[in-house]
Amino acid sequence: MFRDYYYSLSKHLGQQAGFKQVKFRIKSKILLLDATTISLCLSLFDWAKYKTKKGAVKMHTLLDFDGNLPAYVNITDGKTADNKGAYDIPLIKNSVVVADRFYNDFSLLNIWDSKGVFFVVRHKENLKFTTIKENELPDNKHQHILIDEIIELTGKTKDKYPKRLRRIAIWDEKNKQVIELITNNFRWSCNTISELYKSRWQIEIFFREIKQLLHIKSFIGTSPNAVMIQIWTALITILILKYLKAIAKHKWYLSNLVAFLRINLFVKINLQKWLDEPFIKKKKPQNLPIQGVLFDF
Repeated sequence: MFRDYYYSLSKHLGQQAGFKQVKFRIKSKILLLDATTISLCLSLFDWAKYKTKKGAVKMHTLLDFDGNLPAYVNITDGKTADNKGAYDIPLIKNSVVVADRFYNDFSLLNIWDSKGVFFVVRHKENLKFTTIKENELPDNKHQHILIDEIIELTGKTKDKYPKRLRRIAIWDEKNKQVIELITNNFRWSCNTISELYKSRWQIEIFFREIKQLLHIKSFIGTSPNAVMIQIWTALITILILKYLKAIAKHKWYLSNLVAFLRINLFVKINLQKWLDEPFIKKKKPQNLPIQGVLFDF
């Protein structure tokens, strides 16, 4: 019930708030895929098997780039690998899925490609391939692009993904490392693909927000149903918070909005007016004469 309510509310509020980011010129729906582990005490949550002395559940999340809110969430036990939890995720044709190297599963990528879904995934260092063609790199701009080439997989991986792929290597100046990406899109510019992968950081921010701001680390109940309800309640809460942030005229930070709402939780106020003008400046009193007026005409 809580899960269905989240999806229904997300559709309704998303239409009202107009969650839309105009960062990319591509028409494809951008979806960011990742998973986060929520640790649980094994002595209390004995059903949440993870390690010998630790319990956990894993939240496989498909984040919509517009609004940075989950389009789909699959909650499994902590042992489920990231790529295995992604097989059940429903995808939209012509959308693009951006993911880290944990989803470098060519059987999974082949399924996505067969469904008309684009992907931008960081590949592992031991990828075996042959170069078919090297594309020309931009001369005067986007100097962080090191390689843009068409490849074919070799060995056993070719049986899992027989089609050609596009491989792009970019230089990450911040972390001083080379990031190697593969995609099944051959039309977008190499810089667009680079920026798409860069946007993947938004899902890391989402996981941090839901854990730190909504305290999803500690649970009230110990049954599987109680844990699921609390996770979906947290998702409903962050959906409403981001909706309020979107419709407010004041430029709120999400952390500030959460803190101020907690302070004013039982205060009777006009919510929209308070969201628009949380800090109303009081007018200074007029400078009245100290000496009284002798004659009043």
